[in-house]
Amino acid sequence: MPEQLLEGLALSCRPLGENDRLLTLLSEADGLVRLAVPGARRPKSSLAAAVPLTLLRLQAGGRGDLKRVRQLQVLHSHGALGERLETLAAAQGLMELGLRLVPGPSPVPGLLTNLLLQLRRLEAVVRERQERAEALAISVQGSVHLLALGGFALPLQSCSRSGVALQPPVGDWSWRCSLLPSEGLAIGAIPGARLVLNASELALLQRLPRAAPPRQKDGGLLGPEPVWLHLLDLVETWCGEHLGQRPRAFRLLRAGFNPQ
Repeated sequence: MPEQLLEGLALSCRPLGENDRLLTLLSEADGLVRLAVPGARRPKSSLAAAVPLTLLRLQAGGRGDLKRVRQLQVLHSHGALGERLETLAAAQGLMELGLRLVPGPSPVPGLLTNLLLQLRRLEAVVRERQERAEALAISVQGSVHLLALGGFALPLQSCSRSGVALQPPVGDWSWRCSLLPSEGLAIGAIPGARLVLNASELALLQRLPRAAPPRQKDGGLLGPEPVWLHLLDLVETWCGEHLGQRPRAFRLLRAGFNPQ
């Protein structure tokens, strides 16, 4: 069988047999690819670098549906994210979301590129010793971007019930907007809504599809931690409704901000 050359991000690795690993790779060209990595659980194996949060270039081959990795090159390791709980949990949550959004071998254009962008931003949080809220904001904004690329974008521009444009009157603390997970966002504090936003929270949420993180004039992050936690709840709720599962790592992220 012809050998296959692949490049992508290792999203997950699980034990396979006694010494092997089952690698799930996200590739821009090939979507999700699952590969056997023989001997990768042996410490001195040349394939032991097949671990999550690693950008890899590899050669695979063999018969059957599950190809075997022959050679492996590490292009970049995001292992430094493990130095802080919030950056590691944020990265894992975004990778979980990537797993849910890519339908097997069918690629989702731009998704890997955006996921790598978010991981680089999280690396900057570690390297530059930024405030932990930065990791929380990257989780929320990254999720908004990935959901849009995967076809599950949050409907942020019009009321799901009236069709009226969502134009939050910032400064009016009586105004409310409700998340109805099966519909979208609706103006008003609707009984039974899963989550209710005020005008400032919705205005911040509407800025997240942009490329750059929302910042004040002095470069500081817009929005305090409780607001970002509220928006994370919204993203998680949307994922649970439309993808059938919330990213589990976001629970760990949340726990770091709300210690019991």
